[in-house]
Amino acid sequence: MSETTATSERTADVIVVGAGPAGSATAYHLAKSGLDVLLLEKTAFPREKVCGDGLTPRAVKQLVGMGIDISEEAGWLRNKGLRIIGGGVRMQLDWPELASYPDYGLVRKRDDFDEQLARQAQKAGARLYERCNVGAPVIDARTGRITGVEAKLGEEKAPVTFHAPLVVAADGNSTRLSLAMGLHRREDRPMGVAVRTYFSSPRHDDDYLESWLELWDRRGPQDRLLPGYGWIFGMGDGTSNVGLGVLNTSAAFKELDWREVLKAWCASMPEDWGYTPENMTGPIRGAALPMAFNRQPHYTRGLLLVGDAGGLVNPFNGEGIAYAMESGQIAADVIVQAAARSTTAQRELALQHYPKVLKDTYGGYYTLGRAFVKLIGNPKIMKLATERGLTHPLLMKFTLKLLANLTDPTGGDAMDRIINGLSKVAPRA
Repeated sequence: MSETTATSERTADVIVVGAGPAGSATAYHLAKSGLDVLLLEKTAFPREKVCGDGLTPRAVKQLVGMGIDISEEAGWLRNKGLRIIGGGVRMQLDWPELASYPDYGLVRKRDDFDEQLARQAQKAGARLYERCNVGAPVIDARTGRITGVEAKLGEEKAPVTFHAPLVVAADGNSTRLSLAMGLHRREDRPMGVAVRTYFSSPRHDDDYLESWLELWDRRGPQDRLLPGYGWIFGMGDGTSNVGLGVLNTSAAFKELDWREVLKAWCASMPEDWGYTPENMTGPIRGAALPMAFNRQPHYTRGLLLVGDAGGLVNPFNGEGIAYAMESGQIAADVIVQAAARSTTAQRELALQHYPKVLKDTYGGYYTLGRAFVKLIGNPKIMKLATERGLTHPLLMKFTLKLLANLTDPTGGDAMDRIINGLSKVAPRA
């Protein structure tokens, strides 16, 4: 390969670092718009990620928008809604019927799910490099802007440099690229942890996602209610994804071994569900959930943050995939518009708009979510809310819409108007 060819292959309009849902969605929408995109993924597909594997209608809408085949024949398991258990009550809530979102969710394992999105970005024209471990940003000494990234490529870890006038950080919660550009996590924003494993189970083909709002630690002399929730998602393949999501808003967050809590919680389940050590089909794994814009600004000096890198996880329910893909589309739209501007100043003006669009889209809703997280960090409030709330079907229907962020922005029902109104008046921090 000539030096000129190598240089052109490592130069693009945009570099996207990380081929998770955020990065692949960004690369897909950029490539569909005609821009030359490099998509750099540090591992090789298929690869595992810690996740509940459950997708709400919000995420389904994004998959449809990317042209993904989400039929059952293609291996997707559909679900009708959410089953909520707590306070001695069990309630099934169907996903709301809305003009803006489908009325079903999906389940798919992440090792396979992420690869499908990355391949779809490739089909659209993005150039995917697997086993491409990105290290330091390339900074223009004169302007302080990022103009590319250093990386180690392939099994031999060959050092390479990629160049582009814009770089998108889609490298997850750890986002080394953002840190190298001086963007640190905001300590005043909530953080969660997800811990999950898989079991062989007769409950594998459940057509509702199941959420347990009371997470009890019964291992000590006194039962203790923990700040989080448990989930059981049937995978349709003979296994269940069983896990828990925990918030950092309580004293218990740092002191407990959450893998042990998950084991104890599973041990309290009915024996015929099969959530026993001998039925475990994989190890217990954990991952952080960066919530409510916990890293800002989302654009600075040629770098845009999407998905977990920008802390876009919904603080109400711990959902990250929908917001990863949505932020990828928003970032791509902004970049495409900026690329069409004729001067550097005009392009920069368009790019500076990206954080504002994110705050207009999610800021008020995430502010409400931060208040919610503080409240349920108090086990007494959580217990009271569970016991009282679950006995009111209409209130729970409202709660589902609020927690899953599923409303029609215009022409919706009274619940939609209340949620949208609250999100509009809340500060967009």
